[in-house]
Amino acid sequence: MGGWFLFHYYEHECGPFRNLSDLTQEEAEAVQRRLRERGDVFASRRSGDYLTIRRQLEEKARELFIRKGGKPTRARPHYMTLGACEWIRQWYRDGRELRLSIDEFDLRTISFTYGDLFPTMRYDDGRPYRGEVYTWDEMSQVIDRYGLPQDWNPDGSRGPERYIEAQIWDDAPLARASAGARVAHLQ
Repeated sequence: MGGWFLFHYYEHECGPFRNLSDLTQEEAEAVQRRLRERGDVFASRRSGDYLTIRRQLEEKARELFIRKGGKPTRARPHYMTLGACEWIRQWYRDGRELRLSIDEFDLRTISFTYGDLFPTMRYDDGRPYRGEVYTWDEMSQVIDRYGLPQDWNPDGSRGPERYIEAQIWDDAPLARASAGARVAHLQ
């Protein structure tokens, strides 16, 4: 595994791992409505049915991951990328990055999609990684075959995949990282 890092991007004022999926539907809708009204961040452009679709896709990803032997401890994932993706930091007014070694995780609690969960599960363009959730061992093989989207498609001109998404199904390593990030912000 060594040498691989997972990255999480977030709004500085909110802190890391603030997850809409952890909120009730009503609470999440209120947050999304405020983001749309503000209009100055990437999330403000999401469609009105974004949260409903997101929950459906998260359930599908969790099911597929469990079928492959995954051991999620959360009902909904947190999101990171495999490797850096500067484009995502630009989604925020004051974007920050948190980097964690993949060695800090139990790999049975991380699934991967080749690209963001939304286009991976919703596009039907014949690419073999569409509709797929991968374990770490499987993703290593996919990377060997296709490379990192951040390298071959940084501007999105060659399709919707611009990074490999990691769905984190365990809070423990993230809680340790969040505590460290809060300390760093205070300094």
